[in-house]
Amino acid sequence: MKRYSSSVQPVARPLPVSGCVTDMKQAAARSSYLVMRAMAGGCLAAAALMFWPSTLADAEVIARGAKVALPEQPKRIVSINPCADALLMQLAEARNIRAISHYSHDKRATSIPLTQALKFKATSGTAEEIIAMRPDLVVASSIVAPQTERALDRLGIALIKLSIPQSVAESQQQIAELATIVGSPDRGMQLNQRISAAFEKAKPQDNRPVPALIWRSGGLVPGGGTLPDELLRRTGFENRSHTYGLKQWDILPLEHLVARPPRLLFSDAGGGKEARSRDRMLSHPVLKRLSHRITISDYPARLLNCAGPTLIEAVAVLSAARRKLGPPS
Repeated sequence: MKRYSSSVQPVARPLPVSGCVTDMKQAAARSSYLVMRAMAGGCLAAAALMFWPSTLADAEVIARGAKVALPEQPKRIVSINPCADALLMQLAEARNIRAISHYSHDKRATSIPLTQALKFKATSGTAEEIIAMRPDLVVASSIVAPQTERALDRLGIALIKLSIPQSVAESQQQIAELATIVGSPDRGMQLNQRISAAFEKAKPQDNRPVPALIWRSGGLVPGGGTLPDELLRRTGFENRSHTYGLKQWDILPLEHLVARPPRLLFSDAGGGKEARSRDRMLSHPVLKRLSHRITISDYPARLLNCAGPTLIEAVAVLSAARRKLGPPS
């Protein structure tokens, strides 16, 4: 039995604002979604640093518990992470999925269609809940509450932990490995073929990158070395975050954005008045005065939550915006 390990783990750093992450079980399950919501606690940047690695090592993308062997053909799979939910919907037989993360029952957090998610039982991810479902495999993010992990080990329940892919290659590797673990390697191959085809279709027709940024609520911007950065580059954009001196994930103040605006700004506030009202900075009058220089295009926040099958929709949205804008002048 092949053993998977992961040398890329979220980098734990002390948070400058107390109370940023009050429940590590939720942090483990919600991953990037928690980052997007952390602004309410006043510590968006700190939370972002918690969940995206600062460096990319030679990484394997699935880690398994040291004590319990993986089942050859899991029949009772429990997922406690919404990104794992999205992968399992594509890779595992529905009858073999015992439960999914309760975040997938929340329209703000789910990375799969809500109607599909509601067909499955949900779990909050506590050890008691998981054990009561008698799983033979638990799929989690790379952070699992220590007491949960100990309980699963003690009862002989296999656990695998999915790292956060930092590239398309890592995501496709993770898909292939998870598909093999759940007994459906052909499904993994088919999903990876669909992802590769989506990127091929999304290639720009010219080689002149359009200056762009992806802007999350509160000004959180993905920089170089992140998966969103690769998506921008491969769909005909130049990620301008480096021109502001930003790190992998950083906050861009509005005044800096206004001083040197990109040609295109991707934001979930681009999708109409209701969405725009969620981010007051993008409703600022100064941006309206710059409308002749900067276009705001809709990029739903859920497209940043996970990799895997989400990549197909993400590159379709990006390439459609690129085609609509036309070549750079």
